[in-house]
Amino acid sequence: MWHYVYVLENVKGMQYVGLTEDVNMRLEKHNRGEVTSTGKYRPWMLRHFSAFPTRGEAARFELYLKSGSGREFRYRHLVQKLKSRSNHSHD
Repeated sequence: MWHYVYVLENVKGMQYVGLTEDVNMRLEKHNRGEVTSTGKYRPWMLRHFSAFPTRGEAARFELYLKSGSGREFRYRHLVQKLKSRSNHSHD
């Protein structure tokens, strides 16, 4: 079974990084308001996901993307943050 680290973004440019085994189901839960930390920032769009063969590898990458240097890596290489958007990030 694969494990996925995903990056969501809403219309205001806020991003959320998470970990799941089913990206589509998790996105639906975020958009239905079933995830407490993201419910009030809907709707969400899937902007990126990476697949890993083990949960441990995925969890390490998720933590990295939520760190200061990982956030910069995310904005530069995975999901470019537009200058016109707000500078808020919801990790």
